[in-house]
Amino acid sequence: MREQNTEEIDLRCPQIVADNAAKGLRLRKQFGRGGTEIGVARATELKNREKLAPSTIRRMVSYFARHEIDKRGKNYGNEDNPSAGHIAWLLWGGDEGRAWALELKKKIGNAPDI
Repeated sequence: MREQNTEEIDLRCPQIVADNAAKGLRLRKQFGRGGTEIGVARATELKNREKLAPSTIRRMVSYFARHEIDKRGKNYGNEDNPSAGHIAWLLWGGDEGRAWALELKKKIGNAPDI
């Protein structure tokens, strides 16, 4: 598979991913749980639709792979009392963020940060 020039690829997330990150930030503030400072930083980048570095996309893919199990936790997806894992998942862009990062990783491969 040929790696595309990352300047040809839009490294800004879709609006739905930005919206998920913003929701995660709201829920974290409301419930006082979910995610780490790194997750908050990622959510802020996504919410603002900043251009992400290729290494950040690869970290997102790794995050989702490690935390897929969180979806089995109590209150995952409960809007009235969301689990910390659900809030953290949203901070990283939610299901749409996972799908976007996986697709983008196929395009960028091991491209270096610029």
